[in-house]
Amino acid sequence: MEDVEESVLEARLGLSWVREPGSKALYTLVQQMGPVDAWRSLTTDRAMGNLRQAAASRLRGRDPARIVAELRRAAHRLGVTIVVPESPQWPSGLDDLAAISVDGIEPIERDTFPPHALWLRGPLPLEVTGRSIAIVGSRASTDYGEHVASELAYRLARGGWTVVSGGAYGIDAAAHRGAISAGGNTIATLASGVDHPYPTGNSHMFDEIAEAGLLISEWPPGSAPHRVRFLIRNRVIAALTRGTVMVEASARSGARQTLRRARQLGRVAMAVPGPVTSMMSIGSHEELRREGDERVRLVASADHVLEEVGAIGDGLTAVPQGPVRPFDLLSTLEKQIIDATPHGSGATAEQIAANVGLPVTYVLATLPSLEMRGHVKRGQDGAYRLALKT
Repeated sequence: MEDVEESVLEARLGLSWVREPGSKALYTLVQQMGPVDAWRSLTTDRAMGNLRQAAASRLRGRDPARIVAELRRAAHRLGVTIVVPESPQWPSGLDDLAAISVDGIEPIERDTFPPHALWLRGPLPLEVTGRSIAIVGSRASTDYGEHVASELAYRLARGGWTVVSGGAYGIDAAAHRGAISAGGNTIATLASGVDHPYPTGNSHMFDEIAEAGLLISEWPPGSAPHRVRFLIRNRVIAALTRGTVMVEASARSGARQTLRRARQLGRVAMAVPGPVTSMMSIGSHEELRREGDERVRLVASADHVLEEVGAIGDGLTAVPQGPVRPFDLLSTLEKQIIDATPHGSGATAEQIAANVGLPVTYVLATLPSLEMRGHVKRGQDGAYRLALKT
């Protein structure tokens, strides 16, 4: 923040607070007047029309200078860094968002412009987004999808790539955790304030990311995760990264919008195929059927991803971080079942389900895959035992 003039920083904070991110009208005003004069006019000049009325609705008679001061105090209290377009650290890829706006249809398609400020929680520098990949997908993921997302993220992070996602349940969380288990970089781009990341069920994961990675939001601390904000946020995930990989998506999944933003921005759009019988892969398969300029690349491994986004010389050269254990590449469900399977005495699928508190159908569906990969073995008595040290 110290690299930006005080008046510019304060104006950008006010602009980021007074309207939802991406506003075309507000972006155009700033381009015409500069951030300082735009903020002043927006809060004082009644001739500003609809913009002024919208600002007045948000201000509700409060002093604009006081609001900006409160935002700065909140950032200081929480140890949050604020980056604005005038900051040296500003990711230039976000500026591409100005080129994808489409007039005449839904506001979500018109108001695609760059943020006025980013709120950052965590030690990871924004510069790592220059070598980053987004991994997104359904919240209602399957074991297959979580396994693929986790392994992709693990391999990419081991190769020095930053994994970016949205922090949601399902595929997002699997991607973040895969990068964390590799000891690599991961960024969660939020639709709420960085002080209260959503969903709260992933709070432990968010704490891990804040400790070694980065939480990013366009909204100030205290902001709630309104439904439309997830759609607004998706454009930032696509713009920050070299490419987006979609792992599992139903026909109406929000992850498809992120992939569409990647295509619009000229980033590499990729999708992982799934079982043709899976409802959670319908969206992925529909995207893979595209042709021409909107073509989506099929990828099934980290090597495939790097073939699409990597520059000459890029590769998955492992960073020295200790040996990779087979256990590291398992999905959360698979790890739970492994933990509940004894070495010597063995246990039936029903006993394993009882030990870990899972439906027995989940365990019965997962054990054959674990047996095939050599993690467990089934004896003649029908009981399962661990076959590998984890």
